[in-house]
Amino acid sequence: MEFTVYLAPKGFTNELVHELGDVTEVVDRLAFAPGPPRPAAWAQNVWLCPERIPIESITDAANKLRALQRNWALWSVGHHRRARLIEAQLPSINPKPIRIGTPPPRAPLGSWTLLDRDTIVASPACLSPFPHGEARFVENKSEPPSRAYLKLWELFTLLETVPSPGSFCLDMGGSPGGWTWVLASLGCRVLSVDKAPLAPRVETMPGVEYRLLSAFALDPREVGEVDWFFCDVVCYPDRLWRLVDRWRTFGKVRNFVCTLKFQGATDHETAAKFQAYPGSKLMHLSCNKHELTWVLLDQGSRLPPAGG
Repeated sequence: MEFTVYLAPKGFTNELVHELGDVTEVVDRLAFAPGPPRPAAWAQNVWLCPERIPIESITDAANKLRALQRNWALWSVGHHRRARLIEAQLPSINPKPIRIGTPPPRAPLGSWTLLDRDTIVASPACLSPFPHGEARFVENKSEPPSRAYLKLWELFTLLETVPSPGSFCLDMGGSPGGWTWVLASLGCRVLSVDKAPLAPRVETMPGVEYRLLSAFALDPREVGEVDWFFCDVVCYPDRLWRLVDRWRTFGKVRNFVCTLKFQGATDHETAAKFQAYPGSKLMHLSCNKHELTWVLLDQGSRLPPAGG
């Protein structure tokens, strides 16, 4: 029977199981569900074509994996020593943190686990180009005022899409300025809105305008056309939905990037509304915490893969 394996972010296995609904088995953070892959916001990675493979020995396991493809990332859930001995017979993968602005890895990367002593579950193709969906960057620890900038760079890396220089961007809830820093560094014009101040070194960057104002009080009619609407405001997801709907109805925003921040229980109902919006994407970035990132892009903002 065809099935798919979904890897939950750490601490959010229950959210993934709730979202999928028809999970047949949960092993550690791996959720097994029948049928082909489907959109799953709470999946950190998706094993696209898994199969159960009986093995007779450590060498037999390694040979069968190599017969499928070369590069494998082990997700160890049990029989850890035996799994590591199998892994030792496979080509080593030691991904280094990538520099911001470089494309994601291109080499095919599979995932596998030793389900029991004599059974492997392996998929030679996965949704994420990163091992276990964990994007790691060479961090800039001196210029950005917070680590929130990593969420934006992870998103841009996965989508291979960035605002072009000169684009007009709104950064709603911009304080202390991590996202504004990213956008200004790209040469964008940024209107950053928050009731809290920006870091002084961000506020003085070329192209940055700051307004000491609630993001919910900003009138779209005062702003006009917006190339990119970014929102990392701390608010309940249903309030974010109303904010996005207001600006979407205004009709002069080309692209949306918003963070759904869950305070207390996960608001699955509102998350489902965002996920169902035509042409959009809802995902849990490896830099996200108890939150999801929603993206709605104008087709003209999509860039071809590097080298494509």
